[in-house]
Amino acid sequence: MKLITTMVLGALMLGLASCANTNLTKGQQGAAVGAAGGAIAGQAIGRNTEATLIGTAVGTMLGYIVGNEMDKYDRTQLNQAYETGPSGQPVAWVNPDTGSNYQVVPQPAYQNSRTNQVCRQAEVTATIDGQPQKTSTTACRNDEGQWVIQ
Repeated sequence: MKLITTMVLGALMLGLASCANTNLTKGQQGAAVGAAGGAIAGQAIGRNTEATLIGTAVGTMLGYIVGNEMDKYDRTQLNQAYETGPSGQPVAWVNPDTGSNYQVVPQPAYQNSRTNQVCRQAEVTATIDGQPQKTSTTACRNDEGQWVIQ
């Protein structure tokens, strides 16, 4: 319980710090928020230190990718992939402004038993500056119909 409380407080502090005028890049801010979210999710799912560390690592990487490289166009494409992408089939796009390549392979939608939200897992591969970065993630549809990465 102490670990969860500490992580929640850490996430709140990161959220407040993001409002401050800092020299952090969008990628660094995304990595920090992703790390906190990943740690919380890892602890909630695995309930042990290993799961927390794995969640932190995945959250950091995904947060960096989303914060640093994904612009509004990419987020729109990602939302569309979660919404209409056939399960197990890759959905790919190239950002016309940045040249970054993205491929999302969504899995079948399911009902989250805790939140009653519709969720989908997906493998996301981003090729940024010639370097492929791959992660697995879960997104759930919010009340406004948008897919939100968990």
